[in-house]
Amino acid sequence: MSLQTVLVIGASRGIGFELVRQYREAGWRVIATVRDEAARERVLEQGAEVHLIDVAKPASVSGLAWLLDGVRIDVALYVAGVIRRPGALTPPTQEDFDAVMHTNVLGAMQVIPQVAPIVEEAGGVFAFFSSSMSQIGSVDDSSSWIYRTSKAALNMAVAAAQLDYPNATLITIDPGWVQTDMGGAQAPVTIEDSASGIRSVLASLTPEDKGQLLHYDGRRAAHW
Repeated sequence: MSLQTVLVIGASRGIGFELVRQYREAGWRVIATVRDEAARERVLEQGAEVHLIDVAKPASVSGLAWLLDGVRIDVALYVAGVIRRPGALTPPTQEDFDAVMHTNVLGAMQVIPQVAPIVEEAGGVFAFFSSSMSQIGSVDDSSSWIYRTSKAALNMAVAAAQLDYPNATLITIDPGWVQTDMGGAQAPVTIEDSASGIRSVLASLTPEDKGQLLHYDGRRAAHW
């Protein structure tokens, strides 16, 4: 069996870094993107190949397809994401709106036309980190409403893009409420369990999962 390759976009820390570690431990070739030199050194120490990419800047993302030319990508993960926490009682600032939307939505939409064709050639999987907070049918408060909106938009972008790449499986995935800088120490899910669960889900996808939102523990989203 040939060596399998995973691309982790946003591997600087947290779940992205843990996915690099776990996939390397499982014997995969890992290609990762990070935003700065310090993160590059950390990820290199895990045995991954690393590229400096800032997904919030289209000019930075534009060369990704060239960097991956000739590479077979079995699994790609768009992990990059940022959050701003105010709810609907506070008007969003232009700075916060742009920061969240550029990373969580625009970055993903810039990456899809560059990476999805490569994933499709391998009949592979392209997963994008979303959130249970994106599900309109189960919203219970307005906290982090820019973030919620961005992840709902990401769900739509991925579901729409799936139609243009029928030989790949594009999904969004909720990593759970995880003990990261974003999730906080009080979160119930460890980084290790989240990453392990995500890997299990990606290894067991069916054609019916295409374009759908899934959860790290294998649950399929009951409603959006």
